[in-house]
Amino acid sequence: MAISNYYEYEPQDGEVESLVVMLHGVGSNGRDLISLAPMLASGLPGTKFISPDAPYSCDMMPPGYPDSYQWFSLKTYDQPFLLAGVKSVFPLVEEFLETLIKQYNIPYNKLALLGFSQGTMTSLYTAPRLKETIAGILGYSGALLWDAETKAEELNRMPIRLIHGQSDDVVPVGSWHSAMEVLKAHDYEVDGHTTPGLTHSIDQEGIDSGLSFLQKILS
Repeated sequence: MAISNYYEYEPQDGEVESLVVMLHGVGSNGRDLISLAPMLASGLPGTKFISPDAPYSCDMMPPGYPDSYQWFSLKTYDQPFLLAGVKSVFPLVEEFLETLIKQYNIPYNKLALLGFSQGTMTSLYTAPRLKETIAGILGYSGALLWDAETKAEELNRMPIRLIHGQSDDVVPVGSWHSAMEVLKAHDYEVDGHTTPGLTHSIDQEGIDSGLSFLQKILS
């Protein structure tokens, strides 16, 4: 199993100086988040956006349901089950990112991850465990899967911005508060905001804040 299908949005100036890899939510696909690229690219002229399909068919959809993928199963929200799932997909995401870095001949610090929901969970688990430190993580509507057995001193540190709707009925906003608390306790440079009335989605305020963050970490 490998991550093989993905969608692209080319840099406006024609030369790839940095990469934003976008990890979608459960039951979705790479076309979902690549739709954000035009709104972000105007402020990141040297950045290429890549949005892959997750490697597994979504197990919460009917068999054969088209274009519905997952990074790992969410059939239960039991923490050990979720950790086992994200650990299992980590090597596939790592391999995909390493391939892109070699293909475009950029350093790790010119790579950012942008996640939504389960894509945020996957990004927050993956980035600190890569061989080198990336530019940062922009996460929407997600949660932090933190293994109590993790040796925090062995993890990479990078800037993180987390954005969440206060009326999210899929991943409750309490997940944002928990993630902020844990990450700050382990010396991560993390910021972000919650938005009153916003459900499980991304609004213009979130896009604007995300662009500002990406400009800062990729400059």
